Amino acid sequence: TGAIGLYNVGQSCCLNSLLQMFFMNIHFTRILRRITVPLHAVQKRRNVPYQMLLLLEEMQCGKRKAVSPVNLACCLSAYKVKLFVQYDAAQLFLTLWNLIKEQMAKPELVEELNGLYTICVQEHLACQKCSHETKRNSSMLTLPLPVLDSNSQALRTLEDCLQYFFHPEELNVHNMCFCVQCGRKTPFLQSMKLVHLPQTLTIHLKRFCFEQSAYIHKLSHYLPFPQDLDFNAILTENQCQADDNEKAAWQYELFAVVAHSGSTSCGHYCAYIRSLTEHKWYCFNDSEVCQVLWDDVKCTYGHSSLHWGETAYLLAYMKKHPQ
Repeated sequence: TGAIGLYNVGQSCCLNSLLQMFFMNIHFTRILRRITVPLHAVQKRRNVPYQMLLLLEEMQCGKRKAVSPVNLACCLSAYKVKLFVQYDAAQLFLTLWNLIKEQMAKPELVEELNGLYTICVQEHLACQKCSHETKRNSSMLTLPLPVLDSNSQALRTLEDCLQYFFHPEELNVHNMCFCVQCGRKTPFLQSMKLVHLPQTLTIHLKRFCFEQSAYIHKLSHYLPFPQDLDFNAILTENQCQADDNEKAAWQYELFAVVAHSGSTSCGHYCAYIRSLTEHKWYCFNDSEVCQVLWDDVKCTYGHSSLHWGETAYLLAYMKKHPQ
């Protein structure tokens, strides 16, 4: 099944949860197995994809319930990813992904990795006085969804968060932009349009926010997310910049949930992942792995009065019908 645990080697629960999310993704492991093996011992010790491959093989070849990621952790320490540090899962995911991409020698594998995870959007800025518009294409690895609206009211569902993220925003008063056509600062309308979604879509629920005192506060309110996600049923035509063939593949099924429990200063991560071969859900809690039900995964929806309970932080969805 590949459902093998990883020992905690120094507050490595965040790293362990993300590694399990990579390793249980058969589309990622197909890429990882085709990397170029470094020639020299020093290069092997410092190469993140190679150390991930060694760890994956150790997990799949042995019959132990868990293995130690200490060699990979030592490799990552050379790139300032230290042990005994409380990491943010969204930031560590970006760090890991960039290290993997930078250290893959084959351009075709880098292209496949980009295709597997990269989201493409088009940013629009339109002057409200003269209608002059600028467009810029950009890419991102996660959709960073706010869980509160502009009035600090809790958004009720994941679909609400997506609609809010792609909803146009008025920039006026203190946020006005300089219009080259008007020759002065004017009110603008800022919007984001979806261009392309990858095979594996990673969503970051922004549950950690700064208060006025610069204190980081965790938002634990109830926020349900579906097993099936269809972007065509969520976004309007004006929020998309894609052809019919692209949009036909925008149907997703939930693959993984990285959940956080505890406070911002003292927390713990675990991962709920659906096996793509068995279609069963597992909970990966460091060295402990057990099969769970969908009702167990739903316990990560959050609850405003349970700040120490498990709350979904990263969601990974997999395309149902890839092109």
